Amino acid sequence: MIALRPVLRCSRGVTSAGVSRQGVLGLSRGFATSLRVSEEPLKTPLYDFHVQHKAKMVPFAGWSMPLSYGDVGQITAHKHVRASAGLFDVSHMLQHNFTGASAQDFLLSLCPSSLASLKPFTSTLSVLLNDQGGIIDDTIITKHSDEAFYVVTNAGRAKEDKEHISRELEKWNSAHPGQEVKWETLDGYGLVALQGPKSSDVLQGLIADGTDLNAVKFGQSAFVEIRDGDSKVRCHIARGGYTGEDGFEISLPPSNAVSITNALTTHPEVELIGLGARDSLRLEAGMCLYGHDLDESVSPVEAGLSWVIGKDRRAEGSEPSFPGKSRILSELASGPSRRRVGFEITGSPAREGCKVFDSTGSTQLGVITSGIPSPTTGKNIAMGYIANGSHKKGTAVMIEVRKKMREAVVTPMPFVPSKYFK
Repeated sequence: MIALRPVLRCSRGVTSAGVSRQGVLGLSRGFATSLRVSEEPLKTPLYDFHVQHKAKMVPFAGWSMPLSYGDVGQITAHKHVRASAGLFDVSHMLQHNFTGASAQDFLLSLCPSSLASLKPFTSTLSVLLNDQGGIIDDTIITKHSDEAFYVVTNAGRAKEDKEHISRELEKWNSAHPGQEVKWETLDGYGLVALQGPKSSDVLQGLIADGTDLNAVKFGQSAFVEIRDGDSKVRCHIARGGYTGEDGFEISLPPSNAVSITNALTTHPEVELIGLGARDSLRLEAGMCLYGHDLDESVSPVEAGLSWVIGKDRRAEGSEPSFPGKSRILSELASGPSRRRVGFEITGSPAREGCKVFDSTGSTQLGVITSGIPSPTTGKNIAMGYIANGSHKKGTAVMIEVRKKMREAVVTPMPFVPSKYFK
């Protein structure tokens, strides 16, 4: 999924790939962390491709996904993305098309973002909200026109998202005869994320229709023709990603998903990257992981995502309204009770669930939601929620890690500067 702005427990054991076995089920943005034993994991169109490339496959958000490839460890894979180009399979994400005369207003009824001001083929991070202003899911909304939108939501929230959208769409279409919205999910399509400073050069070499990728800036998208052997395949590309690096997310028709992915990975700059490095890259970039850093109790204001709430949407009485507006306007005016912040920790890394205390260690102020040793900075970094008023940069705190207090400081995010192509 494109990122347009920017539960690991304290006692988990670490695998050779650099992430805990238990944590594998919650490594990448927006995925639920459980899979019932009776369920068989779903397979993306690239499953056999991963196996052929010696991927270690793990159950993840209901899918069988690559944790790592061969003997390449998480840190090596992570650093390769920062230096060159890595390819991630994100086909388990749910791709949607919304079309129709009132498609824009329908989406405005689900989220707080300003869609009317978006230019064609530009994107925004947004959130689907419940009636209490909590985040049902985070999402990327790409506007092709006022009557056509491409939306990507998270795999681990697929059931909840589909039920929510289906219920709201039925009500919407009943109330808007003659302006009904059509909704389709792109089942069977592939979705790959090409990330890193060499990504544009790699993808440009496969563009068959003369499109200059320098004209596609961060947060923009396009339909392009990509070479697939002797054929040319029309694909949707979006410039952005979940790593803080330059890159693209490429939607691939079912019959071409494997062959185009293979063409991308035969480039000498490109390495296949699994879930382990995906998690460390997104955390260095200060990006949220649904089910860890976000859930249905968290508002976008608490999550540090107030910028997704359009200025034109904040006025009382503006239509269409969005769910939970009264709570969100109150938090914008008076401040929320808690805020998502970054931390740097001295000593052992703090994982999800570790408690955050004041500098004396006597009063609990919050909790860690994600944490790792950062491969890029060499520091122990984390994000979590802290009481409003204690959220300011440089605030000294103590974090309880394995029953020992560790010194930490509230730190701005991202932890690693973003390198988007603007």
